[in-house]
Amino acid sequence: MKTIAIVAGGDSSEYGISLKSAAGLYSFIDKSNYKACIVILRDRDWSACPEGIDSTLRIPVDKNDFSYSYQGKKINFDLAWITIHGTPGENGLLQGYFDLIGLPYNCCGVLPAALTFNKYVCNRYLSQFGLRVAPSVLLRREDSIDASKILTETGLPCFVKSNVGGSSFGTSKVKKAAELPQAIELAFGEGNEVLVEGFLSGTELTNGCYKTTKGLVCLPVTEVVSKNEFFDYEAKYDPDKAEEITPARISASMRDEIQQTTARIYKLLDCKGVIRVDYILCESALYLLEVNTTPGMTTTSFIPQQVKAAGMSMAEMMEQIIEDNLSTTKTAKHV
Repeated sequence: MKTIAIVAGGDSSEYGISLKSAAGLYSFIDKSNYKACIVILRDRDWSACPEGIDSTLRIPVDKNDFSYSYQGKKINFDLAWITIHGTPGENGLLQGYFDLIGLPYNCCGVLPAALTFNKYVCNRYLSQFGLRVAPSVLLRREDSIDASKILTETGLPCFVKSNVGGSSFGTSKVKKAAELPQAIELAFGEGNEVLVEGFLSGTELTNGCYKTTKGLVCLPVTEVVSKNEFFDYEAKYDPDKAEEITPARISASMRDEIQQTTARIYKLLDCKGVIRVDYILCESALYLLEVNTTPGMTTTSFIPQQVKAAGMSMAEMMEQIIEDNLSTTKTAKHV
């Protein structure tokens, strides 16, 4: 029986969300086929939770080979399922470590992870292939802030957010020029780069896609209707603040366009595992918002909703992804 590490935690504001994703994945995985153990990373503290995430038992992980010792036995993993939202699991750092020690993992490799983690660079890259994106300006902490110049590019209203963060931490919708400096300062609290994007009015949509040994699977599309000013942290995690409709109330032709676009993005970025791509539909024009390579996996997250709407179980999807990555590793070793 293969042993799977569900790797959670990390060093960003999304630490708590990551732990919830890990708990979701642990509940989903077929324990008759796999042994699973949650491993929590926080700074230099890497700990295995062999008795579950709710237990106080934490066993140090040997960073030489990502193993741990429990009840007199050394436990080695066959695959790591990374569910860290933010650094070091979403930006390629952890993937590089796993590549060095030869441990297969479920998601994108170093380059696609680093590329998609940087929202500005990823959207600029994909725009070269004809995908529509909002006008935007990238700011670094050492840059002088020229509000009038920024707003000439983006217009008002606009969104200000961390370029390397998620879950809408540090995100603001700016309606007046006077609000811009404070919004930028808030976003800098999440990292050293801030993205200012022009506002797009339309229907928010999101779509998951993953790879199996037989090819790509595009999941049903979800429509997001926020009851707040925008789909902020509260709307994302409070079911009373947003309505998430799967399948989305869109035409079959638009559904097909979104799924085909998601599959194209998956291939352009050379993704692995499951990704989620967020869009906004402005009248009949589809705009890319961002690509998520380690999407949320709580019981109420978008991907589990879409898997259920597709008539599958999360255990099935996880098995397909695990076996695809294990078979790919075996093939690579024999080349």
